[in-house]
Amino acid sequence: MVDVIIIGAGPIGLACGIEAKKRGLKYMIFDKGVMVNSLYNYPLNMTFFSTSDKLEIGDIPFISHNSKPTRAEALEYYRRVATHWKLKLNLYEPVETIKSEAQKFRIETSKGIYNSNNIVFATGFYDRPFLLDVPGENLPKVKHYYTEPHPYFGMDIVVVGSANSAVDVALETYRKGAKSVTMIIREKEIGSNVKYWARPDIINRIEEGSIKAYFNASITSIEKDFVHFKDTKKSYKIANDFVLAMTGYEPNFEMLESVGVRFQKDDYKTPVYNNETMESNSKRVFLAGVVCGGYKTNKWFIENSRVHAPTIMNAILAE
Repeated sequence: MVDVIIIGAGPIGLACGIEAKKRGLKYMIFDKGVMVNSLYNYPLNMTFFSTSDKLEIGDIPFISHNSKPTRAEALEYYRRVATHWKLKLNLYEPVETIKSEAQKFRIETSKGIYNSNNIVFATGFYDRPFLLDVPGENLPKVKHYYTEPHPYFGMDIVVVGSANSAVDVALETYRKGAKSVTMIIREKEIGSNVKYWARPDIINRIEEGSIKAYFNASITSIEKDFVHFKDTKKSYKIANDFVLAMTGYEPNFEMLESVGVRFQKDDYKTPVYNNETMESNSKRVFLAGVVCGGYKTNKWFIENSRVHAPTIMNAILAE
């Protein structure tokens, strides 16, 4: 029996564990994958939007060699944080079911059964990609995650999407020797939220013809050697080796619903919670980090949701 179980060992989940430890609360942190699993699955050469000081947790300085830290530096930093605080991490142990029983929660994972007075969801969203929902999406050539450009050297690549990840993938595979790079974009233009240094780059590459782009377009089916898609004018069939579907990701709504969390009647399926305590409508169930935004996954970042951790632990102590 513990005071609080934290689901998700990302930066905000780690911050929650640190704040629980500071207050003498018994806690456990679970993750279905590695520590900071989402960051680990980012592209190998990814650079953060935020400066290193805005990624700090647990009063541990984050020193970067660059103005904006890299994925590798972030992984090293959070390993150091976890080691310094001796955090209780149950990694590679996905939570399978959560049940409310007699004023406590019974949590069943892939490895055991645990009981807790409170639950914190710090589950992020990066583990559940939006699917294209078209024939052929299950082919091995279709990827929803991107790590590095080397596998795509000399290949015909289709990149789906127009946000930061899609733009980064298109530019990097083009510059590292992909035979051709074609972007298929549902919107009428490159996303306005794309990083300020990348947006003019991708627009220029499209205008000069180095990267092909079809706007107001969507894939209709995928074959072993071809991709079929259409825009407002006509249908197309192009030769293709890989489809990199950078279509975004969504939170695990089903797990929230299983413990009675309700959602606002908006376009983003925003969970209901108290801004003062981060407690959801379901008693003793708290939300932290990106999951608070529902489908609006660009609302919360490490830098503006770190405060959720002390807020939640103070609320638990006040009960």
